[in-house]
Amino acid sequence: MSKYSARLKRRVVQDYLSGERGGFGEVGRQHGVGRGTVHKWVAAWRAHGEAAFKKKYSFYDGPFKLKVLQFMHTKALSCRETAAIFDIRNPSAINVWKRRYDSGGMQALEPRPRGRSVKQPKSSAPAVSSKPDEARTKEELLKELNYLRMENAYLKTRCLDPLGKPYSAAQKAQVVAGLRHEFALDGLLKVAGLARSTFYYQCKASRKADKHAQLKARIRSVFEQHKGRYGYRRITHAVRHLGTVVNHKTVQRLMHLMKLKSLVRPKKFQAFRGTVGRVAPNVLQRQFDAAGPNQKWVTDITEFRVGERKLYLSPVLDLYNGEIIAYETATRPAFAMVANMIKKAFRRLEVDDRPLVHSDQGWHYQMGAYQALLSQRALTQSMSRKGNCHDNATMESFFGTLKSEFFYPNRFESIEALQAGIRRYIHYYNHHRIKLKLKGPSPVMYRTQPLAA
Repeated sequence: MSKYSARLKRRVVQDYLSGERGGFGEVGRQHGVGRGTVHKWVAAWRAHGEAAFKKKYSFYDGPFKLKVLQFMHTKALSCRETAAIFDIRNPSAINVWKRRYDSGGMQALEPRPRGRSVKQPKSSAPAVSSKPDEARTKEELLKELNYLRMENAYLKTRCLDPLGKPYSAAQKAQVVAGLRHEFALDGLLKVAGLARSTFYYQCKASRKADKHAQLKARIRSVFEQHKGRYGYRRITHAVRHLGTVVNHKTVQRLMHLMKLKSLVRPKKFQAFRGTVGRVAPNVLQRQFDAAGPNQKWVTDITEFRVGERKLYLSPVLDLYNGEIIAYETATRPAFAMVANMIKKAFRRLEVDDRPLVHSDQGWHYQMGAYQALLSQRALTQSMSRKGNCHDNATMESFFGTLKSEFFYPNRFESIEALQAGIRRYIHYYNHHRIKLKLKGPSPVMYRTQPLAA
């Protein structure tokens, strides 16, 4: 699998071609890729356009490799420039071809067989007689005809494996069992290349009940209940909570067999405008744990796009249990959104509560009005270092979870539908979603259980 997605490659190329983000090195630093990689992507885009980033599996034969080497030598091009012209994803492969050609000639450019060499099995087909058909006996002709019929019937069953992969022993046994009513078993086993003992073993195994059938049903039920948001670790916790003792590796293997895969996450909205007010020190220092509620809060802003409109979300998260204690949404990232959000959070405080409030260096949190709101409650402000998202990793993690589990898998016709969906998801996140850091319960369950008090 490629390390970088096609979407990222297109974004990098567009940023470079716009001329507003600087040269190869500067664009690469902004996106976390090397200067040479940016240069390679831009060259591929100029040579092939959108097709340059489409996933493909290429097979290069000897004549093609020789053609590439001759072109590179004639035009006096580098390996990278040649790779861009011929749409070869790995420029270093051309260097390998050149070394092989210099040492072994054209023969060295031919593709090498993959995998370990195995001894070819002897053909199970009856020996073809060199005599003409007129000189062969009726029994010989009938024997060969019967074999060809069996072989033809067996090959038609390739529909069982549309990808064209070699049959497993279980598949071969299934095919042979289905053709037994038409042909003799001995002949079918020869056509399939299957031992008699293996055939009977596979038939017996296929009649056994699936010992994981009940566990698979529970896994699928939990997966569908949470709309694909749970990976194998959370599903393991959920299944154990239902009373089934199971190892997480078993759940992972069964989910792979059932093709159940949790969703993945991209990035968040950036609202840094430079220094527009007072920047607070990083008091939190990545200590993302708290001994009790309302001791450490983190906050940030993220962006959603629906058609041509945008929606912004500003939540506050308690580091004690990962609960979203207050949030506000707006169609513009104005200061009023952050002010309303922090005022809602203040309603959760007791008289003696003085939580540390951590954020990034976004312009909202540098404003005197925001800092005055914190001062009214004698709260300590903390800020991440400039351009360091890891200093507010817990809030970043929530945004990634929210978007990958809720926003990206769904389609929204309006901003209002998205706002209602966010409201439902945050309730689900607080009250029902398992949090592995808390050893199983949801944030609200953890806060309200007697031992957490």
